[in-house]
Amino acid sequence: MLESVITRKGQTTIPKKIRELLNLKPKDRVFYLVEEGKVILKPLHGDILELRGSVPAKRRPEDFEAVRAAVRKKIVKNVMKDRKK
Repeated sequence: MLESVITRKGQTTIPKKIRELLNLKPKDRVFYLVEEGKVILKPLHGDILELRGSVPAKRRPEDFEAVRAAVRKKIVKNVMKDRKK
């Protein structure tokens, strides 16, 4: 089992075997994914598109038409309230 220590500043060193396994070099970026009490460390060697699919969806995508309708309704309500003053 590999381990490292957390410093007072919340920093740690990734063990050499892990760095070699993930091909991590100085200045590389890593991504932490938390799932069910576990942390998955993923290297980011490319761009943000590399993360696609790594974050699980917790719920269905937003219905943007419903969001727009709700915003329009709120704006109308605020405008009508302002006119009554």
